[in-house]
Amino acid sequence: MNIRFIRLQPYSPEDNIDKNLLTGRLVEIFKTPVMWNSPVMIPQIAFDNYRNQYLGSYFLKDLLKFKKDNEIILGIVSKDLYEPELNFVFGVASPLTKTAVISTYRLHNSFYGIPENYEIFMDRVTKEAVHEIGHTLGLGHCPNPECVMHFSNSIEDTDRKSYYFCPSCYKKVLSSLGL
Repeated sequence: MNIRFIRLQPYSPEDNIDKNLLTGRLVEIFKTPVMWNSPVMIPQIAFDNYRNQYLGSYFLKDLLKFKKDNEIILGIVSKDLYEPELNFVFGVASPLTKTAVISTYRLHNSFYGIPENYEIFMDRVTKEAVHEIGHTLGLGHCPNPECVMHFSNSIEDTDRKSYYFCPSCYKKVLSSLGL
Protein backbone atom coordinates (compact mmCIF):
# COMPACT_ATOMS: atom_id res chain seq x y z
CA MET A 1 0.00 0.00 0.00
CA ASN A 2 1.45 3.36 -1.00
CA ILE A 3 1.06 5.94 1.75
CA ARG A 4 -0.12 9.28 0.35
CA PHE A 5 -0.10 11.29 3.58
CA ILE A 6 0.89 11.29 7.19
CA ARG A 7 -1.99 12.92 9.05
CA LEU A 8 -1.44 14.42 12.50
CA GLN A 9 -4.41 14.59 14.85
CA PRO A 10 -3.92 16.77 17.94
CA TYR A 11 -6.16 16.24 20.95
CA SER A 12 -7.22 19.15 23.20
CA PRO A 13 -5.79 20.48 25.34
CA GLU A 14 -2.89 20.84 22.92
CA ASP A 15 0.71 21.06 23.98
CA ASN A 16 2.97 23.83 22.68
CA ILE A 17 4.32 22.01 19.62
CA ASP A 18 6.08 23.81 16.78
CA LYS A 19 3.92 22.34 14.02
CA ASN A 20 6.11 23.72 11.23
CA LEU A 21 9.26 22.20 12.72
CA LEU A 22 7.64 18.80 13.29
CA THR A 23 6.07 18.82 9.83
CA GLY A 24 9.39 19.66 8.18
CA ARG A 25 11.23 16.92 10.01
CA LEU A 26 8.59 14.29 9.18
CA VAL A 27 8.53 15.29 5.49
CA GLU A 28 12.33 15.13 5.37
CA ILE A 29 12.46 11.67 6.96
CA PHE A 30 9.45 9.99 5.35
CA LYS A 31 9.45 11.80 1.97
CA THR A 32 5.66 12.01 2.34
CA PRO A 33 3.33 15.03 2.72
CA VAL A 34 2.16 15.76 6.27
CA MET A 35 -1.26 17.23 7.03
CA TRP A 36 -2.65 18.52 10.34
CA ASN A 37 -6.25 18.07 11.42
CA SER A 38 -8.00 20.50 13.74
CA PRO A 39 -7.78 19.51 17.42
CA VAL A 40 -10.48 17.27 18.89
CA MET A 41 -11.41 16.58 22.48
CA ILE A 42 -9.75 13.69 24.32
CA PRO A 43 -12.20 10.79 24.66
CA GLN A 44 -12.91 10.65 28.38
CA ILE A 45 -13.83 6.97 28.09
CA ALA A 46 -10.08 6.29 27.74
CA PHE A 47 -9.42 7.75 31.22
CA ASP A 48 -8.66 5.35 34.08
CA ASN A 49 -9.60 7.00 37.39
CA TYR A 50 -7.55 4.55 39.44
CA ARG A 51 -4.35 5.16 37.46
CA ASN A 52 -5.05 8.81 36.60
CA GLN A 53 -3.88 8.03 33.06
CA TYR A 54 -5.39 7.42 29.63
CA LEU A 55 -5.32 4.04 27.88
CA GLY A 56 -3.08 4.57 24.86
CA SER A 57 -4.56 1.82 22.70
CA TYR A 58 -8.03 3.38 22.99
CA PHE A 59 -6.76 6.26 20.84
CA LEU A 60 -5.83 3.83 18.06
CA LYS A 61 -9.55 3.03 17.67
CA ASP A 62 -10.60 6.66 18.07
CA LEU A 63 -8.18 7.78 15.34
CA LEU A 64 -9.93 5.56 12.79
CA LYS A 65 -12.74 8.18 12.72
CA PHE A 66 -10.30 10.68 11.20
CA LYS A 67 -8.19 8.39 9.00
CA LYS A 68 -8.57 8.09 5.26
CA ASP A 69 -7.32 5.30 2.99
CA ASN A 70 -3.63 5.22 2.09
CA GLU A 71 -2.49 7.32 5.02
CA ILE A 72 -0.96 7.00 8.44
CA ILE A 73 -2.55 8.92 11.27
CA LEU A 74 -0.68 9.95 14.41
CA GLY A 75 -2.54 11.29 17.43
CA ILE A 76 -0.76 13.74 19.72
CA VAL A 77 -1.96 13.85 23.32
CA SER A 78 -0.73 16.07 26.18
CA LYS A 79 -1.98 13.64 28.83
CA ASP A 80 -0.20 10.65 30.39
CA LEU A 81 -0.73 7.31 28.59
CA TYR A 82 -0.43 3.73 29.78
CA GLU A 83 -0.93 0.21 28.51
CA PRO A 84 -1.91 -2.78 30.68
CA GLU A 85 1.12 -4.23 32.49
CA LEU A 86 3.12 -1.00 31.92
CA ASN A 87 3.49 2.04 34.19
CA PHE A 88 3.39 4.41 31.21
CA VAL A 89 4.05 4.61 27.48
CA PHE A 90 5.45 7.40 25.34
CA GLY A 91 3.32 6.06 22.47
CA VAL A 92 1.48 3.13 20.93
CA ALA A 93 1.02 2.08 17.30
CA SER A 94 -0.75 -0.46 15.12
CA PRO A 95 0.78 -1.55 11.80
CA LEU A 96 -2.56 -3.20 10.94
CA THR A 97 -4.62 0.00 11.07
CA LYS A 98 -1.75 2.45 10.39
CA THR A 99 -2.71 4.39 13.52
CA ALA A 100 -0.45 5.62 16.30
CA VAL A 101 -0.51 8.00 19.25
CA ILE A 102 2.19 9.76 21.24
CA SER A 103 2.00 11.52 24.59
CA THR A 104 3.95 14.71 25.24
CA TYR A 105 3.26 14.47 28.99
CA ARG A 106 6.61 12.90 29.97
CA LEU A 107 8.62 14.65 27.24
CA HIS A 108 8.88 17.92 29.20
CA ASN A 109 11.93 18.50 31.39
CA SER A 110 9.56 19.85 34.08
CA PHE A 111 8.13 16.34 34.51
CA TYR A 112 11.57 15.33 35.80
CA GLY A 113 11.98 18.43 37.99
CA ILE A 114 14.48 20.23 35.76
CA PRO A 115 14.19 23.52 33.84
CA GLU A 116 12.32 23.41 30.54
CA ASN A 117 14.27 23.34 27.30
CA TYR A 118 12.06 23.76 24.24
CA GLU A 119 14.67 22.45 21.80
CA ILE A 120 15.03 19.21 23.78
CA PHE A 121 11.24 18.94 24.04
CA MET A 122 10.80 19.26 20.26
CA ASP A 123 13.57 16.71 19.64
CA ARG A 124 11.75 14.28 21.96
CA VAL A 125 8.41 14.91 20.24
CA THR A 126 10.07 14.26 16.87
CA LYS A 127 11.72 11.05 18.10
CA GLU A 128 8.47 9.66 19.49
CA ALA A 129 6.51 10.63 16.37
CA VAL A 130 9.07 9.05 14.03
CA HIS A 131 9.31 5.94 16.26
CA GLU A 132 5.56 5.32 16.30
CA ILE A 133 5.17 6.03 12.58
CA GLY A 134 7.97 3.48 12.09
CA HIS A 135 5.86 0.92 13.96
CA THR A 136 2.86 1.67 11.68
CA LEU A 137 5.14 0.75 8.77
CA GLY A 138 5.86 -2.63 10.35
CA LEU A 139 9.22 -1.91 11.98
CA GLY A 140 10.04 -3.49 15.31
CA HIS A 141 12.51 -2.29 17.90
CA CYS A 142 16.11 -1.96 16.74
CA PRO A 143 19.15 -3.08 18.80
CA ASN A 144 21.10 0.01 17.67
CA PRO A 145 20.84 2.47 20.64
CA GLU A 146 21.16 5.47 18.31
CA CYS A 147 18.40 4.38 15.92
CA VAL A 148 15.03 6.04 16.45
CA MET A 149 13.49 2.53 16.55
CA HIS A 150 15.46 1.59 19.66
CA PHE A 151 13.11 0.88 22.59
CA SER A 152 12.78 3.74 25.10
CA ASN A 153 12.11 2.59 28.64
CA SER A 154 13.04 6.00 30.07
CA ILE A 155 13.56 9.58 28.95
CA GLU A 156 17.32 8.93 29.02
CA ASP A 157 16.81 6.23 26.36
CA THR A 158 14.86 8.72 24.26
CA ASP A 159 17.52 11.41 24.67
CA ARG A 160 20.33 8.99 23.74
CA LYS A 161 18.90 8.11 20.34
CA SER A 162 18.59 10.14 17.17
CA TYR A 163 15.33 10.97 15.42
CA TYR A 164 16.71 9.24 12.33
CA PHE A 165 16.58 5.57 11.39
CA CYS A 166 19.73 3.49 11.16
CA PRO A 167 20.53 2.43 7.55
CA SER A 168 18.94 -1.00 8.00
CA CYS A 169 15.67 0.38 9.42
CA TYR A 170 15.54 3.22 6.87
CA LYS A 171 15.76 0.74 4.02
CA LYS A 172 12.64 -0.97 5.46
CA VAL A 173 10.87 2.40 5.81
CA LEU A 174 11.52 3.38 2.20
CA SER A 175 10.42 -0.06 1.02
CA SER A 176 7.20 0.15 3.08
CA LEU A 177 6.47 3.57 1.61
CA GLY A 178 7.10 2.30 -1.92
CA LEU A 179 10.04 4.66 -2.41
